[in-house]
Amino acid sequence: MDNIEEDIRALQLDSSEDSIVTPNENGVESEVVAPDIVEKDLKDEPHIAPDMKDDADPLTEHSEPKAVVEAKEKEAPASASEPVEVEVEMNKKRHLNVVFIGHVDAGKSTIGGQILYLSGQVDERTIQKYEKEAKDKSRESWYMAYIMDTNAEERVKGITVEVGRAHFETETTRFTILDAPGHKSYVPNMISGASQADIGVLVISARKGEFETGYERGGQTREHVQLAKTLGVSKLLVVVNKMDDPTVNWSKERYDEIESKMVPFLKSSGYNVKKDIQFLPISGLHGTNLQTRMDKKICPWWNGQCLFEALDGIEVPPRDPDGPFRMPIIDKFKDMGTVVMGKVESGSIREGNNVLIMPNKVQVKVLAIYCDEDKVRSAGPGENLRVRLSGIEEEDILSGFVLSSIEKPISAVNEFVAQLHVLELLDNAIFTAGYKAVLHIHSVVEECEIIELMQQIDPKTRKPMKKKVLFVKNGAVVICRVQVSNMICIEKFSDFQQLGRFTLRTEGKTKMKSPVTCSSNEKLYGSRI
Repeated sequence: MDNIEEDIRALQLDSSEDSIVTPNENGVESEVVAPDIVEKDLKDEPHIAPDMKDDADPLTEHSEPKAVVEAKEKEAPASASEPVEVEVEMNKKRHLNVVFIGHVDAGKSTIGGQILYLSGQVDERTIQKYEKEAKDKSRESWYMAYIMDTNAEERVKGITVEVGRAHFETETTRFTILDAPGHKSYVPNMISGASQADIGVLVISARKGEFETGYERGGQTREHVQLAKTLGVSKLLVVVNKMDDPTVNWSKERYDEIESKMVPFLKSSGYNVKKDIQFLPISGLHGTNLQTRMDKKICPWWNGQCLFEALDGIEVPPRDPDGPFRMPIIDKFKDMGTVVMGKVESGSIREGNNVLIMPNKVQVKVLAIYCDEDKVRSAGPGENLRVRLSGIEEEDILSGFVLSSIEKPISAVNEFVAQLHVLELLDNAIFTAGYKAVLHIHSVVEECEIIELMQQIDPKTRKPMKKKVLFVKNGAVVICRVQVSNMICIEKFSDFQQLGRFTLRTEGKTKMKSPVTCSSNEKLYGSRI
């Protein structure tokens, strides 16, 4: 400790020769350290233990470059063997979660991998390694997908199973890619990804036969669009992929055919095609029209944007950093304490805050916050975080729990009233009290039962009908009472849209949607009212 103190004093004396002393607004003198001196000092400066920092003059203010701020926020390790965590300033660029959805084999993972490669997140040696691995498996065209599909099952089957995550940046925006599974067996995983998304990229294969398979009834293109709208993905980029395929060869006729079929369906799913939808042709395998606009020699008829430009140009509604804090928990693990993961839907969080974990009403303290791979002191809405907590054990937390402000906690219920839109019932079945399904809302997956149909909504006037309702069929909108097996966290749609919409699914299909919304192999969506 004596040696550390001597080194610090020496560094302070050295740096004082190059510092400028200026009075601050309180009349107290403060020093501005020259950046070049700072950079040199940072390379050699030892980490100051927290108890030594308390000796610093509380009145002294420093107007310093970012490098100094980052260095001073370093936490000293408890022992020489433990890694040092470095706190950084929050990146000022806006952050958006973008989910890639669409039918299996449309090329979602390949596009995600190509984006990471083009934006410098993956080096050439890694690409060469994946190329060799794919070639050894006689799957030469899969190598870009290996960047996103990392587990053995995904690489053997050539399909995404889990929601892949990755990060890249453009000049104005930080993006988190959520690569959702396209196979019908993994729709619940797709729901998990879409529920965290701000915008969506719907990937459609232009290859002869592949678009038709995904678009026909039962194809995942249709269900993914309905789910995306249900789960709050209000903006969609529709990318027509595999335009370089020999069956297509950048044909304008094929592109126009796909667009003409998709537009009516997107409208029927609730999208405003003029405001919320943008189409563009690409080749994910070759990276054409992704980061830069493609050459006219490749596609002479295209005059629009490339994918990066389109993503940068999307406007999303502003979020409220001062609202009640809400962060649905999607995962948890142990790492020097209990760590939870999730996306902040409302409000802000700061190191040292006391918050509630709902629905079990346990008060916990925020020990550390991580955004992407960086340790930060605070974070606001829209950010994907890992939060280290004290006051609760990892085994006492489940996915679907919500980190919530103490002053205005999220409500926890096992019964609620919702407005449901019946999308699709199997074999024209009826929907009535006693109907059972699986409810998906934010990160909650819970069995539920409709215990009462209260009122049917007139589709023309959108007002409740007077006659008593015993059952409804496909296309109906109904107000009903929903009961779940366990307590869940849910808000009124009018208060928090993202925490008030749900989907009901049965037998592998989306059945209903609601603002609280629901979905299933029969399909419904809804929302709590």
